[in-house]
Amino acid sequence: MNFVTVTPNPSLDRTLEIDRLTRGAVVRATGSRVEAGGKGVNVARALVAHGHRAKAVLPVGGAEGDHLTRLLHELGLETRPVPISASVRSNVSVIEPDGTVTKLNAPGPRLTADEVDGLSKTVVAELDGVDWVVASGSLPPGVPDDFYARLAADVHAAGVRIAIDTSGAPLEVALAARPDVCKPNAEELAAAVGRELSTFGEVVEAAQEFRRRGAAAVLVSLGRHGALLVDGQQASHAETPPLVPLSNVGAGDATLSGFLAAGGQGPDALRQAVAWGAAAVRLPGTAMPTPGDVDVDVVRVDVVDPDRSLRD
Repeated sequence: MNFVTVTPNPSLDRTLEIDRLTRGAVVRATGSRVEAGGKGVNVARALVAHGHRAKAVLPVGGAEGDHLTRLLHELGLETRPVPISASVRSNVSVIEPDGTVTKLNAPGPRLTADEVDGLSKTVVAELDGVDWVVASGSLPPGVPDDFYARLAADVHAAGVRIAIDTSGAPLEVALAARPDVCKPNAEELAAAVGRELSTFGEVVEAAQEFRRRGAAAVLVSLGRHGALLVDGQQASHAETPPLVPLSNVGAGDATLSGFLAAGGQGPDALRQAVAWGAAAVRLPGTAMPTPGDVDVDVVRVDVVDPDRSLRD
């Protein structure tokens, strides 16, 4: 399959491994790495690792942008950089031995109106022969909340499907553009509907609200509880046996990648989604899984138990 990803707010992801995070103290890292970051970048990396073609569209500026471009080139990832005057951000993730991750994310560079326009035009120019556009991540300063909604309209006009993974106002505005797949996590879904979600049934109802507002299918990542898929056919749940995470950074991106790589609809795609997400949490930093990391057989897909608590 052929994909285009767009990441309006990419980053250099710096990961530090430590024994314990103590506020106010000097903490020495036991390991460190620098990787190309951003949700759409992660999706493209995962898809390419599984033999799919993916082009990553992203703004690039400053020394950090040059470093990011080099890292993506080393990974063999096709990129369509959009030059910007400000520098790409750097994020820091601190990982403790039990898998706890503390993330420090910078707001990102301010894009001009011309740079925002260049970003969307670059995506549209790459749509020939594309199966899916994946629009994901936060929007940096200067990018209007309706960026993803307007992009979805352009993508649909070209006869291409779009998956959107974002949060806050950009997510809520994008629903009216009728994305083919929307992928919030439970916290993002709860924030969008304005209420706490304590059970699987409440998550399903919130996802149905997303569908009434325009989304064709809603894939909700639930961390250690796997994921829920709510579409026009049914609500399905998939999860793996308990596992010890090494890093959950990028697990949601791997989940969405697996879902789309398997066709982007139905229980079989949900099974792949959870298998890819589970594989990602067993890898360090923002590493994306390869086929050898993924074990679909351990994933169980069931009808949703509406009374089951999310806090089990």
